[in-house]
Amino acid sequence: MVKGHEKQTKGSSTDEITLEKVKHSLVVMSGKGGVGKSTVSANLAASLAEESDGNVGLLDADLHGPNIPKILGLEDGKITGNEDNMEPPSLGNLKVMSIGFTLPSTDSPVVWRGPLKMKAIKQFLGDVNWGELEYLIIDLPPGTGDEPLSIAQLLSDMDGSIIVTTPQDLSLLDSKKAVNFSKKLDLPVIGIIENMSGFICPHCGEKTEIFKSGGGEKAAEEIEANFLGQIPLDQRIVQTGDEGVPFVKAYPDSEASKSFGKIVDNFKGIVGS
Repeated sequence: MVKGHEKQTKGSSTDEITLEKVKHSLVVMSGKGGVGKSTVSANLAASLAEESDGNVGLLDADLHGPNIPKILGLEDGKITGNEDNMEPPSLGNLKVMSIGFTLPSTDSPVVWRGPLKMKAIKQFLGDVNWGELEYLIIDLPPGTGDEPLSIAQLLSDMDGSIIVTTPQDLSLLDSKKAVNFSKKLDLPVIGIIENMSGFICPHCGEKTEIFKSGGGEKAAEEIEANFLGQIPLDQRIVQTGDEGVPFVKAYPDSEASKSFGKIVDNFKGIVGS
């Protein structure tokens, strides 16, 4: 293990990890798939890296569907170093780690049970040379299964969780499960983000509420959590995701990018900078 990166707690059955050089760490969760959680995680990390004088880390903890390398254009990224001191690929001052960097091809499946997942996540946290980070963003798979439970058990000093939802009732119902999951693990809920909140026409600028809007804010009020903001639908988010370019860098003046900026400001106001 890299010195200064992992400290095991005596008598702990989970071998808790303390990332001593990471100022703030948090997980991005969703109660269900299809809400754009990985896109939000990637652009949140890219926004923080753009504004930060230091380094930012992004850990793709979705072992079965690692999409972060594709979204950031790092599909050809290589891990260097050795098994006990892995150097992650980077995009400027944004360090990125994903199981996708270790697979033979982008369509290779990961067929693992819980213990192997736990081992991999522990290695990504403890054996990767993250160095000094202002923020470590951990993108979790949807739901409340092995991966989020492993992260919560291994990292005892996280700032908390961000819950991503879309406005419709089914998504909001599942997002509340993610909130309750966080609370059961004594993981503070930093706030809720409402993604796909209306579609802004690129021609006339009119907003159409395809999936409704305001549900995320209402849910935040009901569970007494912070509401970090709304991100509107923009067809170019799909385009940039396919091209491997962070949307906030490709279209910084778009309404969606401005929304990300407000969310980052709200987030920093809660956890500090």
